[in-house]
Formats: sequence, structure tokens, C-alpha cells
Amino acid sequence: QVQLVESGGGLVQTGGSLRLSCAASGSIFSINTMGWYRQAPGKQRELVATITRIGSTNYADSLKGRFTISRDNAKNTVYLQMNSLKPEDTAVYYCNAEMAVARTRTYDLYWGKGTLVTVSS
Repeated sequence: QVQLVESGGGLVQTGGSLRLSCAASGSIFSINTMGWYRQAPGKQRELVATITRIGSTNYADSLKGRFTISRDNAKNTVYLQMNSLKPEDTAVYYCNAEMAVARTRTYDLYWGKGTLVTVSS
């Protein structure tokens, strides 16, 4: 089938930067919107950013200016560049993608398993 795998998480100092990647693999027919979400302990999962197939972006208001989402359609990969990180950014970061598998060519929403980002103070 298809899957999404995040990478790039880890420990970073306050004010530092980190780039997350999420690669889709498998028998993929097409990918529409891709996005990043995050979930801190005891909190609801929240939107970070989304990006359409042609590059239109949407950000959480509080993150706009610090985080940048991008994608490489040839690699079926979405990225999240995180700058000026704060301890409040500590969370598990999940990517998702609206994908159609080759067999059915019908779209569904897929989620990765997440990657932990810890920002130390």
C-alpha cells in the first residue's frame, strides 16, 4: 500500500532551527494537499501548515513567519523548515497527505506516525 514517513525530528536549543521531511512511498497515483500537524502532551492535535499540489500554503497564525512548508512533487516529499524555535514548539509532528493509490485512483487521507521535536530552554 502507501505510507508516509517523517524524519528530521530531535532535540534542538531555543532559537535554533530544524527541518522535517515526510516522504510518501508505495503505489501512489497522485498526491493533492500535504500538511503538517503537531500534538503536545495533553493537547489536541493542531494545524501547523498545509500546501497544495501547486504550492499554495496555509499556516497557523501563530507560526507564520517562523515556519515554512514546501514540497518536492518529484520526490513525493513535504518539508517543514522551523526557525526561531521555542519550548512551546515541543510536540510530536505529524505529516498527512491526500493521496490516491494506483489501484483505485480514489483519494483518501493518510497520516504518518510522527516525529518528536523537543526544544530545550
